[in-house]
Amino acid sequence: MRTISLACAGAALGASLFFGTSAFAAGDAAQGAKLYAQCRACHTVNRGGANTLGPNLFGIVGSKSALKKGYKYSSALTKANIVWTPARLDAWLKRPAAMVPGTKMAFAGMANPQARANVIAYLAQLK
Repeated sequence: MRTISLACAGAALGASLFFGTSAFAAGDAAQGAKLYAQCRACHTVNRGGANTLGPNLFGIVGSKSALKKGYKYSSALTKANIVWTPARLDAWLKRPAAMVPGTKMAFAGMANPQARANVIAYLAQLK
């Protein structure tokens, strides 16, 4: 019995390490909406909304990087060819310049993992 319990625990640990945990799943969209206020200086989130200093982020979760029409992306981000999964958005929000050296995004990053998860949950509901 103990062997089965240890095997199950090991399988669960291995699966969590292999698949990872989703920042999106752990986030609170309502809190993310509040935190997003700092992003509004450069980004809109309205369906069909205009790009400003940064691209409109409506529908970003699951989309491919550097595809918003009418926005001039850095060559680094254009070449990065990223699909904005919750995990990739988490890495981007943590330190954009570390993820894509040469990006023109001036934001230094968001250190708090829960805050990033909350912002990602907010962005994920914008479809």
